Amino acid sequence: MRVAVVDIGTNSTRLLVADVTEGRKVLPVQRELATTRLGEGITTGRLRPEAVGRTVRVLQNYLDIARERKAALVLAAATSAVRDAANRDDFLAASRRAGLTVEVLSGQQEARLSYRGVLSGLPVEEASSVVMDVGGGSTEFIWSRDGRVHFCSVDVGAVRITEGGYDRRWLAGRLAAPLRRVKAAAPRTLVGVGGTVTTLAAMDLGLAVYDPDRVHGHAVTAGRVNSLLDQLEKSDLEERKRLPGLQPERADIIPAGVRIVSQVLKQLALPELKASEADIMHGLALEAVERKNVLTYQ
Repeated sequence: MRVAVVDIGTNSTRLLVADVTEGRKVLPVQRELATTRLGEGITTGRLRPEAVGRTVRVLQNYLDIARERKAALVLAAATSAVRDAANRDDFLAASRRAGLTVEVLSGQQEARLSYRGVLSGLPVEEASSVVMDVGGGSTEFIWSRDGRVHFCSVDVGAVRITEGGYDRRWLAGRLAAPLRRVKAAAPRTLVGVGGTVTTLAAMDLGLAVYDPDRVHGHAVTAGRVNSLLDQLEKSDLEERKRLPGLQPERADIIPAGVRIVSQVLKQLALPELKASEADIMHGLALEAVERKNVLTYQ
C-alpha cells in the first residue's frame, strides 16, 4: 500500500511517500524537506503567524505531491512545537483549511513511533540499544528493558537551546536525571535520528551532496562529534553555511544540536553514535497502514 506521511517538527516539515509491503517493510518513493521553523520564538509559548503561514504553504504542496503519487493514505503528525503551543488550535484549523488534518503527538507517541521506525529500518540489537531523537524543541530517548519499552522526553532541542541562549552547564543539568534512567539499562549502542544527527553524519562523511544511503547506519565517534562541535563553535554563521554536509538553513541551530549529542555520549559513556534515516516517518507509515482510517484528503 502506498502512503504519504508528514512530520511537522519545530525546525523542519518533512514528507515521505512510501510503499509499505505486507512484510511491514517501508520502501521510500519520494522524500521532501522544508525548513519552516514553525517553532520560531519557541520560548514565548506561542506559534508566530508568519511561521504558521510558512508551514501551511508547505503542507499544501505536500498534499499535492501525495495526490500526484497516488497515495492511498495520508497521515500528518505534529510534535513538540505544536504540542507545547498555547495557540495550537489556530495552526490545526489553518491546516484543515489547507486540506490536511494534523494529529498532535504526545511525547510518548512520538517516542514510540521513532523507536518503531528505527527498528524497521536498521539492524540493531533491541535489548542493548537506545534510540535518541534530537528535535528542535525536545529530545526523546527510547530503550527496551525487561521486555518493555521505556521512554523519556526532555525539553532540550536545537531551536529551544539556540533561542533561549542556554549554556552547557544548563544542558548537562537538564539531561542528568533522564540519562541516569537510560544508563541503568546498560546500553551498548546509541542510535540517533533527526536532522541534527543526520547532519552530523553527513559532515563526518564530508558530503557535498546529501546521500541518505550513505548516512543511514553511519557511525560517528564521540571524538569526532567533539571535534566537529569545536569547529562549529569557532565558525561564524557564514562560515558554517559553507561546511560540507551542513544545510545552510540549519547553520544557526546546529551547534546547539551537536552539544546535545556530545553531552549524551559523555553522560552515557558510549564511544559512538549511529545515524538512522529510518525514523518517526517510517513509524508513521506503518501506523497509517495499520489504522487505515487516516485518509485525510479533503
